[in-house]
Amino acid sequence: MEITIRKIKDNYPYNLLLQADETHESINKYLFDSAVYEVLLPEREEPVGVFCLYQVDTTTIELKNIAVDEPFRGMGTGSVVLARAVEIAATDGYREMIIGTGTEDCAPALVRFYERNGFHKSGVRENFFVDNFPEPIYENGVQLKDMLILSRDIEKYRKPV
Repeated sequence: MEITIRKIKDNYPYNLLLQADETHESINKYLFDSAVYEVLLPEREEPVGVFCLYQVDTTTIELKNIAVDEPFRGMGTGSVVLARAVEIAATDGYREMIIGTGTEDCAPALVRFYERNGFHKSGVRENFFVDNFPEPIYENGVQLKDMLILSRDIEKYRKPV
């Protein structure tokens, strides 16, 4: 699949960002401190995906948001985008990428997606969704409470200088 990844600094595609996060307010907590990338396909003018990379420390980067528009899901687009995010982070010198998502009882498909793409469960942020959102959030009929953290060693994807 041929995609173009372009770093952007404004005109953020909130329509896509909101597919992976609940509110403008929650997105804005990390958006302006993140490197934001839009995903483009050759035959489309509008982006079909987006992701945000947030520096945790000098060796760790967090994928704060990754979204692919509904018509482009289920075709491997998300895996291609995630692989490109890993490449960008590794090229920028990071050794580890982490991702936070709902626990397996709430978001089993997302957890499986990340595990298929080389991530493993590495921790839990207890009550994250309860403490950080004013209204309860439900996935698959289950209230999100804890955030599952997945991580991946990305140093081996670093391109030689």
